[in-house]
Amino acid sequence: MKDWKVIYQYALAAIIVLAFFAVLLVMIFQNISDNPVMNVMVGTLGTITVMVASYFYGSSKGSSDKNEMIKNGK
Repeated sequence: MKDWKVIYQYALAAIIVLAFFAVLLVMIFQNISDNPVMNVMVGTLGTITVMVASYFYGSSKGSSDKNEMIKNGK
């Protein structure tokens, strides 16, 4: 069960980060930066990307690891 949860978390994080950069590249190369819908999409994906990075490299990951160690009795 734990393996699928970890795979799902990493896959979802990768999809979010790749989507952010894909939309960003489309905006740069198609010159559609004046489209308000695209601006909102980039802002939202940028915020979610920061959340993903904060989870994997911030205190949430450490807390999750600590809880796992306590659960396993290590």
